[in-house]
Amino acid sequence: MKFIKIISKCLLVLSVAAFIQGCKKSTLDNIKPTGTPTTSNFWKTAADAQQAANGLYEKQSNSEDMYGRGFFWFINASDDMVVGRTSGDRENIKNFVCTGNEGSIYAPWQLHFVVMKRANDVIANVPVINMDQATKNFILGQAYFVHAVMHLEIADLYGSDKLGAPLQSRDNPLAFPSQLPSVKDNYAYITADLKKAAALLPYFDKLAATDRGRAHKTAAWAYLAKAYLHAKDYANAEKYADSVITSGKHALLSNYADVFKIANNYSSEYVWSVASSLNGQSILPGAMLENKGWGLYNGFGYFQPTKELVDEFETGDKRLAATILKKDDTFPYFGQTYTYPIGGKSNSLTGYQFNKYMEPFSYAGGIHISPNGDEPSTDLNVPLLRYAEVILIKAEAKLMQGKNADTEINLVRQRAGLAAITGATMANLKHERRVELAGEWSDRNFDLVRWGDAQATYAKPLHGATGSVVWKARNFDPARDNVWPIPPKDIQISQGQLKQNAGW
Repeated sequence: MKFIKIISKCLLVLSVAAFIQGCKKSTLDNIKPTGTPTTSNFWKTAADAQQAANGLYEKQSNSEDMYGRGFFWFINASDDMVVGRTSGDRENIKNFVCTGNEGSIYAPWQLHFVVMKRANDVIANVPVINMDQATKNFILGQAYFVHAVMHLEIADLYGSDKLGAPLQSRDNPLAFPSQLPSVKDNYAYITADLKKAAALLPYFDKLAATDRGRAHKTAAWAYLAKAYLHAKDYANAEKYADSVITSGKHALLSNYADVFKIANNYSSEYVWSVASSLNGQSILPGAMLENKGWGLYNGFGYFQPTKELVDEFETGDKRLAATILKKDDTFPYFGQTYTYPIGGKSNSLTGYQFNKYMEPFSYAGGIHISPNGDEPSTDLNVPLLRYAEVILIKAEAKLMQGKNADTEINLVRQRAGLAAITGATMANLKHERRVELAGEWSDRNFDLVRWGDAQATYAKPLHGATGSVVWKARNFDPARDNVWPIPPKDIQISQGQLKQNAGW
């Protein structure tokens, strides 16, 4: 069956405004609105519950603000890439001089709380509906999972040990969200939700083909591992990463480049991704494509890789060619083979382009890309957390406990065509995370922050392929810049209930 679009009353408490969400495409299918439910006529039947579950994913169809660019502007603050085009607000984010009110980051902030509100509505109302218990469990599992993922993304970006991220109370859903005392409290809430989700959700291979893209058990375990890693609970991070690994449900693909092919959207390496299509969901591939796409498509030309990232790859690492296009590399594009840059011309400030999401643009006739170049979504699912990262989470958790992590680190190295290492250290782990996950939603900037490496890294300029400086050294103050500013407009609306992060 197709996903049914839910148009429900969503209270975005951070803006103190109740509103009906607009009629956009659903997450995994093209669907039509089925009306506007109210609390008096909704939450009565199994169909209502299913409609609400579908609504958990609908905001992913915002191809720009959720997983198109959205919070990727925070990832862009890292040393792996530069903005790529003149864009004052986005440049301010990279230079750590933003306000928090910039549309590029305020819109995804809002959307995260909309989705969490929807999840809380499901959790509050579905248990009392008379319906098949297995279906009810699946719906509730999805709600706990989706809420936890949204919450984790907010907590990582806006929460610190001194002041946690805002959270809407389930006990008092109409109250203004309040910040938890510490981000540790956010992580405790997140991990509790994910444990509930894992207990309720089926394995991915038990889902109907039409349900692919919905939450499943090993995705909950994977996010548990990630949340515990961020909370510095390394024993539990290792435990839940190992739950994914020993489940027998996942495996690395033998060819790294194959991970980023449409045919492998739901391969053994899939854990959780943006379920995309040429009709919407994520414009990230098009955003990374050469500006104007050499006259064949409207690429945006953002998020251009740096020489620092290219130089991080070891000689012979197969991941480099799959990750980055550099001068004289050949690549398929609209049914033909070209040499980068096409015609010797490129708008790239660095002289590089991410290659990881280029497969949809390789086909003649553009059969896997949106015909609307202003919304350049594709049929390629963009990974949010994949199996290789789970392996590296386990490796990091083991290293932080003083254990040997050679097995895990060598799994990703050997696929890349590199020799095994012995006595792996955190330096090895940091290197592997960087080259394995470059250009993905794994968040290199947050990695540098949580490792305590951001200040020293950002004190150095960034370079392009010719060796010229393309981004000046930046001032990064860990006391302030380890977290991002709470949007001042919401602090004002809250009448001071929300507090600004220190220094902002």
